[in-house]
Amino acid sequence: QVQLVESGGGLVQPGGSLRLSCTASGRDFRLLTMAWYRQAPGKQRELVALVTTISSTNYADSVKGRFTISRDNAKNTVYLQMNSLKPEDTGVYYCKANYRTEYWGQGTQVTVAS
Repeated sequence: QVQLVESGGGLVQPGGSLRLSCTASGRDFRLLTMAWYRQAPGKQRELVALVTTISSTNYADSVKGRFTISRDNAKNTVYLQMNSLKPEDTGVYYCKANYRTEYWGQGTQVTVAS
């Protein structure tokens, strides 16, 4: 089993920044592919960014150039740095770990509004 704990969400004005963190426990972090998803009200959950075990990254087109995913294997933590935030970035952000199966965090709310 893998346990995931997210933090860093909150309310921010358009154009602002937030950094989300997700700390994993229960398995060797280096074996986990890590990702951030988000779900806006009334919409399906969507992939935001992913980082593999060798730190290759992939981003949704809507966040390219604004968001950066990174991992710190020494801290068992994956980060999502979000810059130039827009109201359409509002939603619940979930951390996901994948190693033979999927594990999800509880989610953290991000609200972009003036």
